[in-house]
Amino acid sequence: MADFWSLDAADVLRRTGSDRRGLTGEEARRRLALRGGRAIRRSGQGRLGLLFSQFKSPIILILAVAACMSASLGQLTDALIILTIVLGSGLLGFWQERGAADAVETLLARVRIKAAVLRDGSEAEIPAEEVVTGDLVVLNAGDVVPADCLVLESTDLHLDEATLTGETFPVEKATGRLPEGTALGRRSNCLFMGTHVVSGCAKALAVHIGAETEFGRVSGRMGRERPEAEFERGVRRFGYFLMQLTLILVLVIFAVNVALGRPALDALLFSTALAVGLTPQLLPAIVGVNLAHGAREMAKQKVIVKRLASIESFGSMNVLCSDKTGTLTEGVVRLQGALDFAGRPSQKVLLHAFINASFEAGFSNPIDEAVRAHRSFDLTGFRKLGEVPYDFVRKRLSVAVERDGRRFLVTKGALANVLEACTRAEGVGGEVVELASVRPEVERRYAELGGGGFRALGVAYRDFGTESRPTRSHEADMTFLGFLVLHDPPKTGIDATIRELGRLGIALKVITGDNRLVAATVSKLVGLTGPGILTGPEIARMSDAALTRRVSEVEIFAEIEPNQKERILLALKKAGNVVGYLGDGINDASALHAADVGISVDSAVDVAKEAADIVLLEKDLGVLVEGVREGRVAFANTLKYVYMATSANFGNMLSMAGLSPLISFLPLLPKQILFMNLLTDLPEMAIATDGVDPELTEQPRRWDVGDIRDFMVVFGALSSLFDFATFGVLLLALRAAPGEFRTGWFVESVISASLIVLVIRTRRPFFASRPGRTLLASTAVVGLVTLALPYTSPGRALGFQALPVGFLLAMGAIVASYVAATELAKRAFYGRRRPHAP
Repeated sequence: MADFWSLDAADVLRRTGSDRRGLTGEEARRRLALRGGRAIRRSGQGRLGLLFSQFKSPIILILAVAACMSASLGQLTDALIILTIVLGSGLLGFWQERGAADAVETLLARVRIKAAVLRDGSEAEIPAEEVVTGDLVVLNAGDVVPADCLVLESTDLHLDEATLTGETFPVEKATGRLPEGTALGRRSNCLFMGTHVVSGCAKALAVHIGAETEFGRVSGRMGRERPEAEFERGVRRFGYFLMQLTLILVLVIFAVNVALGRPALDALLFSTALAVGLTPQLLPAIVGVNLAHGAREMAKQKVIVKRLASIESFGSMNVLCSDKTGTLTEGVVRLQGALDFAGRPSQKVLLHAFINASFEAGFSNPIDEAVRAHRSFDLTGFRKLGEVPYDFVRKRLSVAVERDGRRFLVTKGALANVLEACTRAEGVGGEVVELASVRPEVERRYAELGGGGFRALGVAYRDFGTESRPTRSHEADMTFLGFLVLHDPPKTGIDATIRELGRLGIALKVITGDNRLVAATVSKLVGLTGPGILTGPEIARMSDAALTRRVSEVEIFAEIEPNQKERILLALKKAGNVVGYLGDGINDASALHAADVGISVDSAVDVAKEAADIVLLEKDLGVLVEGVREGRVAFANTLKYVYMATSANFGNMLSMAGLSPLISFLPLLPKQILFMNLLTDLPEMAIATDGVDPELTEQPRRWDVGDIRDFMVVFGALSSLFDFATFGVLLLALRAAPGEFRTGWFVESVISASLIVLVIRTRRPFFASRPGRTLLASTAVVGLVTLALPYTSPGRALGFQALPVGFLLAMGAIVASYVAATELAKRAFYGRRRPHAP
């Protein structure tokens, strides 16, 4: 019964094996025993699986192998450092993500309630999770619906479905039969699990339970493993690239050294040390420090990060999907004005609407609150005589009042239903005309207001006479006064915020359940002028491939059902976008889960906050702008390390691999290679606190293994070129012995690598971009340690020896030449790259 709202109630009762007396206790117990397969449950990985998933990255695997290699070379300290970094990084990721892994449990906790059902012909209260298909559920104001139900009986029934459908106003529910294709938000004869009754009462037949409900489908989608985020995907691709490069280098270098007659063990140790040197051992630590620093800075901007990896995706985001209500608009119903039948402002309409709203005794609703808040009238001397409550047939509410002996009835409601009770219309000047003569004009104006994004209600009145209490029969021969015009206004400054997002390279796309006219009007008011609008019914008829082709050109998705949001996001991702989604309801949970960056707000329902990667302390796109900037700073600094480490390590390894066949000794001992790699990494640990040039945060940036490869080859080859210049000076000009050669090259290599960090950390001339203080200080410390090391006992233990002054001056000249050449190469390289290149 997938479309049970389209069937007769008697047919649905028959199919569920029930009747209007409900199930027997024995039958209910039998069905409960069989419902296990339909219960909502989590299908994702447990906490142990979540912990192990932190260590499946190719980078982590490479570092684990590097640690084993270091241990085999006798470098236990290096092995311990690498393993500590790997373990610490994994535990940090697990700690950050385990809260998000509880999203489904939080979802279920929201519906652990009691339900009243008919059992053996009598009303009984049972735990909501024990409701089965065929149960007759008894509902009253304040009750939470325990299953997806068909309404069998109702009286003045209104439900709050905001967390499921996003609808701001209470929704009317009644018996009836609807077409099969009716959208979820328009199924007025259905009640959905997790929503609650605002007013009225009902008896409803439980049709879908547990995982079969709309609520259960959301939890099922969230139970699936979280899709790989853009940043995680980039790290994985980079890891595979390093694995391939490392394997090739190890095999080639080992084969060359064996072919030259070197001892196989020495050749293996040398090639293994090169492989360890090529891996960016500190990448997990650098990423962790960058992300933690970014999270602290984002918290200052009222942006709370729940999953650290999302910071990088936040910086890469180029599409932001958001709802309309409360994000682009205030999220509060406001009265725009009161008009007579000819569209002229009318204080009389406003007064009568205020009387109706002030004396109405039914459930509190945002429309009456908006009327009372717009303007207050002095009602001293007014006395309420009675009320005709709102119902689904009349769709209007009437209040009878008396003042100074005059008794009259005021009616407010849906325009068509108010007009049914009227025979005349009164203008702002007091003129009264036959309604039939102006009705076409009234209906045309109503259509214009709807097309302009406004909601219009009708207001009418009549003399009440001497009757004691009003009844429905009094709603006749009334005088139509005019319209109440309501709207949800755009937030102040939202148009400027959207323009700022555009300058940051982020396209805003609105996903709303409102009709296309309202959505288009509000979007134009906030500055979204693109022509593309796509509706939910249109999407339902499209294939996934067709939707993927369309989504990039569409700005507004209107009349969207909750289950279509995830499909839109997946299509945007397939189209090559990094997608963020801002949502705060149950209906947003699966979309938050599917996005590259799920964004919620502090006032959201718990399940939305749990499913989100980032939580805003204010539902304001302006807060997002600053958060995006901080995310891009963290991402830029992470990429700095990747580019620096891979190019420097590749250059050094290329130099050693090229030199080893030409000389009779190893260019560097394995332990010297590992120590050199550690020293050159230390300044880069300060990258997290480094400043970032403004142009690097103006547009989204993404992992690009091709760019990394090109950068590594160009600057690695340049590094290797000056290494060979060093080799020539040491061997041919200075006639260095093996110990002096190793020491001279070590000093030149470490100092040049540290200084080059200051050059290639920016696209600008290195003297025009100020580095962070910590980075500058650590570079200076590493330089001093490197110069002093050969003259110390630890240096001699590593195989270094003191160098004459002439050696040091020669190395200094090579370093200065290398820095100048790198600056020139940088200008040429970036001159041919995209503006957002690192």
